[in-house]
Amino acid sequence: MNSSTTEFTLKPYVEVEGEEYMNEAQLQHFTNILNKWKSDLMQEVDRTVHHMQDDAANFPDPNDRATQESEFSLELRTRDRERRLIKKIEESIKNIEAGDYGYCETCGVEIGIRRLEARPTATLCIDCKTLDEIREKQMG
Repeated sequence: MNSSTTEFTLKPYVEVEGEEYMNEAQLQHFTNILNKWKSDLMQEVDRTVHHMQDDAANFPDPNDRATQESEFSLELRTRDRERRLIKKIEESIKNIEAGDYGYCETCGVEIGIRRLEARPTATLCIDCKTLDEIREKQMG
């Protein structure tokens, strides 16, 4: 499994007609997803640390040394992205605990079950995210 994706063995949430949005079952479903994702990322971080400790060598050949440093640098950048993702996951778990999970932080509307399953750390509804990306594109 690629550690930077949300491909889990957990099944998609099956909505029941008329059920309340972000009810206990939904919150538990997303808590499970977020905790599993965080656990997988933490295992990947541990593997990287052990790999770098075990494979660190002082190659006499400058090309070999440069290749290893380049590989380690790439791994560290990937782990840094994952560290930021872990922070977002932890924020999402706190939002669940606070009762704010699943609602757009800009306009307050429901983000939606399917969007949250695709991106469990989403904090914006699709409309606000689209506007945000348009503004970013115009300014960038």
